[in-house]
Amino acid sequence: MKHHKVVPKWVGPALILALCGYLFVNVLRCQMTIGSKRQELSSIQTELSEQQAQNEELSRSLSDGEDAIIERMAREEGYARPNERVFYDIGGK
Repeated sequence: MKHHKVVPKWVGPALILALCGYLFVNVLRCQMTIGSKRQELSSIQTELSEQQAQNEELSRSLSDGEDAIIERMAREEGYARPNERVFYDIGGK
């Protein structure tokens, strides 16, 4: 006569409970990852918008021509044309 090992009744529900706990923890971990990736995406989209604005400004500068670019840079450095009067606004900004 063979002796069969009897599995206690609580093993089945315990396995199911352990599986549910494991799945719950994995869902929480995935939600946290999704949240951090959304923040990263938002940051990158902001950077992209800033870079696109900078690119548009550079494109406009290039379309103005080389002389206009040089003149703008010279004026930013405080240079003026001969016999040109330069007025500085010293009022509050």
